[in-house]
Amino acid sequence: MGSNGSYNGEVGGDDEDDLGLNSRALEVVNELIEGADWMQVGVHEVAGATVLDCGIDAYGGIAAGHLIAEACMADLGGASIRLDRLGGRPCPVVEVQTESPIYACLLSQYAGWKVHEKRFFAMTSGPIRALVGDEKVFEEFEYEEHSEVAVAIMEAPQLPPESVVRKLAKSADVDPENLTILVAPTASLCGSIQVTARSIETCIHKLHELGFDVRTIKESCGRAFLPPIPKDDLTAIGRTNDSILLGAEVSLWVDAEDEAIEAVGAKLPASASPAYGKPFAEILSQAGGDFYQIDPLLFSPALVFINNLRTGTSFMFGKTDFDLLAKSFFGG
Repeated sequence: MGSNGSYNGEVGGDDEDDLGLNSRALEVVNELIEGADWMQVGVHEVAGATVLDCGIDAYGGIAAGHLIAEACMADLGGASIRLDRLGGRPCPVVEVQTESPIYACLLSQYAGWKVHEKRFFAMTSGPIRALVGDEKVFEEFEYEEHSEVAVAIMEAPQLPPESVVRKLAKSADVDPENLTILVAPTASLCGSIQVTARSIETCIHKLHELGFDVRTIKESCGRAFLPPIPKDDLTAIGRTNDSILLGAEVSLWVDAEDEAIEAVGAKLPASASPAYGKPFAEILSQAGGDFYQIDPLLFSPALVFINNLRTGTSFMFGKTDFDLLAKSFFGG
């Protein structure tokens, strides 16, 4: 799987365990580039790198958003979009699934790199993080990747300037010509799709932060509602976070002791946080616009169902609030 190595089902080890996350993601990105016209994506060259406009000047359709979500997971997870109903209105849901949540979510999809230079700021995710490797999670799982290509996904309202592109290439130790950057603002179809495709990612990250051994997770699937796209990023950030916190549902199949699940279960869902119960835009405003002033226990799915394959026991933690979610999406 991937040009840099093979997957043996374990995290850590030597180069033989290298999944080639960036090479895998690039295969998905190449499909996006090939269909750029009909997927309504702009393809640009910035400082030698390929930069894809997925919602700034270009429109960026549903098909593009679907591929961005899968590139974010280094093609180790599937994403799909289907129509459902919320608050009596037709509303799409973004469904995701992966058998490799550590690789797909923690080591690739998680937006763990904040790129900031002058007036440009972007939450950066994707497998390029594995090449930079300065986040603690890569040391914890003993994962190191070397690749001639790099793929980054940026949540930003503008394309990165040349100085930022060069910074990314240097940090990843790749030639700019081998760097591909996908950019979409939150207030775009692609941007909102790739954020609401993080139902599993937020769950796995929360479990890891709570000290649960995420290596015991054998299978995962999740879903979250795709909100209406507003004109401004701040509103979009509020709605996409509400989608996860108030309405996301995740199912996990694990091989662990029941006691290990019970030890973290009460703290796992978003409702474990005292901040739960208000629209996220209001919570963010009360925090002065600073995400880091918000209780970290809040950032997780609304509802998590865990099936323990070792014992046959099932657990459910949390609750959904579709009424408040509909208010966030549609007003009223």
